[in-house]
Amino acid sequence: MVNPYMIPTPALISFSGGRTSAYMLKKILDAYEGNLPDDVYVVFANTGKEVPETLDFINECQLHWKLKVRWLELDIHQEKPIYRTKEVSYKTASRNGEPFEALIDRKKFLPNNSMRICTAELKMKVMERFMRGQNHKEWFNVIGLRYDEHRRVSSQIKANQENKNKWETLMPLYADKKSVKDIYEFWKNNTFDLNLPNHGGKTLAGNCDLCYLKGTQTLVNILREKSELADWWIKQEEKVQAWRTEDRGSKYGMTFKGNGMSYIKLLDVTKLDQKQIDLFDDDSRSCFCHD
Repeated sequence: MVNPYMIPTPALISFSGGRTSAYMLKKILDAYEGNLPDDVYVVFANTGKEVPETLDFINECQLHWKLKVRWLELDIHQEKPIYRTKEVSYKTASRNGEPFEALIDRKKFLPNNSMRICTAELKMKVMERFMRGQNHKEWFNVIGLRYDEHRRVSSQIKANQENKNKWETLMPLYADKKSVKDIYEFWKNNTFDLNLPNHGGKTLAGNCDLCYLKGTQTLVNILREKSELADWWIKQEEKVQAWRTEDRGSKYGMTFKGNGMSYIKLLDVTKLDQKQIDLFDDDSRSCFCHD
């Protein structure tokens, strides 16, 4: 039987900073006895709004496993090429939303469920430019989709069949039939872990702190504990709303969630009792950034 963790090269291992992608990464490292080929790159694309625990966890992984993680960010310039990729580190990585805000300032509208420009520009294209910068025209993209993530796996298989990208996406956890139970058991017995709660295999508070793809209930519960997190998101919504009012442009892209639920309104919802909050749909959606 072919070992699914002995990946073909050149390859980019997309490390989201969550438990699932970290587990996948460890399995690949073990397959290579701790020494990855020179043309296999472990990459984390930072939006600047990742929760601190995510950055700390990635740093712990690279220290404990003696691993080189390439920390990348979007770098926007006034002159062409406008969109560039820059390499940072755990110490120098943005922590106040700088790459994300620069993207919004450039686009003049907010990402939302229909137009996920944050996923495209802050993650996918950042990593694509990195691989081109390593002089690779085609490569394998390795992601941590599990065997029990049927919908996401089916979507990725279809994308591979359509062959529209410069890469083929590999899913070694799916090939190895690993489920959320396997991930949970590994981290339960590991010497270090992501310092965020695990809810049935999901890290609801992970990745971007108040990502609009998180469910309304999840966002409200986060804001009940850390209301100050809303400040950045409110600032972006108010800024875009002011631009659109000034130029009488379309109201499309004026809120992140796109359903009339602004982040100011989310703060108001936190004042309701839990029974009222439970009436809101748990309208969370999957994202490229998320485990």
